[in-house]
Parts: sequence; structure tokens; C-alpha cells
Amino acid sequence: MAVITPETILDAYRFRHACKVFDPDKKIPDDLFRTILESGRLSPSSFGFEPWRFLIVQNPELRQKLLPVTWGAQRSLPTASHYVVILARKTPSMIWSSEYITHMMRDVHHLPPEAVEARRQKYRRFQEKDFRLLETPRALFDWAGKQCYIALGNMMTTAAMMEIDSCAVEGFEADALERIMAEEFGIDTETFGVAVMAAFGYRIDSPKPKTRQRLESIVEWL
Repeated sequence: MAVITPETILDAYRFRHACKVFDPDKKIPDDLFRTILESGRLSPSSFGFEPWRFLIVQNPELRQKLLPVTWGAQRSLPTASHYVVILARKTPSMIWSSEYITHMMRDVHHLPPEAVEARRQKYRRFQEKDFRLLETPRALFDWAGKQCYIALGNMMTTAAMMEIDSCAVEGFEADALERIMAEEFGIDTETFGVAVMAAFGYRIDSPKPKTRQRLESIVEWL
């Protein structure tokens, strides 16, 4: 594996910005976008349960249906080369006893039966006692959403390293968007909800200078 220099990594972070409008005539090559998706697929998640699903919305008519309820992407939705809706799993498939969790441990992690049950009980304790995720359906969905943001961050950084722009999108009407997911996209909204969205493409304008707090303001060594 080729060694990437620290400066190369930081250059990608300096390049990345919240691109609000893209060049509609420039499309991301298929192999480069697949690399972005692979960085999402290979991302870590709590217990390795991968509570995400990535919808790539390329159909202009479907994008138009998202537009009225996505106030944070009024310029990026029509112009992005690729637009991704990241879904997070809800309680029916993320609870410790679900078929999905069994599938992940047995068919993806390839654990033997005794290890499956041991891990299930550890996950049950984590949900019931450690993080109290079963007190409300929202708690478990938000926890799954946290895992989706790990994938989102990796996808955006991967894009930046290839000089592809991106913008995370939280500006949407959640309930209305979920209805559209069910009615227009065929998503089972008992199982999935929208965690976040992201637009990818190539900038058309130069970004403003990046502003951040100084490292010394946010880091404390103990």
C-alpha cells in the first residue's frame, strides 16, 4: 500500500468545503464514484452491524420530488453529479433480537452459533443498559444515524482526496421526506429512515476561505 504523506491528507481537508452549487455539465466518472461508495461500505460501525443503506438518486424526476422538502439542497439537488440519500435502520431491524442482527453475525461476520448468542447478549446489554437505546424508537434510530455519519465523513474525505466536491445535507423536512421515501421511492419506512443526504460533483465557484477554531482551543492533553 502506497504511503500517503500527512500534507496530502491535510490538503484534502483544506480542499473540501460545503459546495452549495455544482457544475451541472461535469459528471463524476463511474470508477471514481464507486471508490466513494466503497469508502462508505468499508466504514466502521458499532458492533460492525452496518445500519446504513445508500440511495443514489440520479433520476431528475425523483430529484424534483425531493426538492420541495429539502430546503438545504435547493441549488445542489439540481446540479450535483451524484446525490446520495443515506438511510439508517430503525428498531425493527436494529434491536438485539432482530433477524437482521442474526443475519449480520451469522452470514456476514461468519460467527459460529455459540459466538452469535454470546455477542447477541452483549449487544442486548449495550442497548438495554449501557446506552439505554430501547427507551424510545428515536434513541435507537439516532444511534444508527451516528454510524451513518461515519460513512458520510469517509465518503466526503475520499471525494476530496480525488478533488471531487461534496456537501452534507441535513436541511430537510423529516416527516415529509419520509412520506416521499415510502410513496415515491418504495422504501419500507418501518425499517429505514433518512439519516442524512449528500451531494457530490465539481465546484463551479471558488469557495470562501475555511474558518475553524485553533487546535489549541479544542484539544486538551491530560
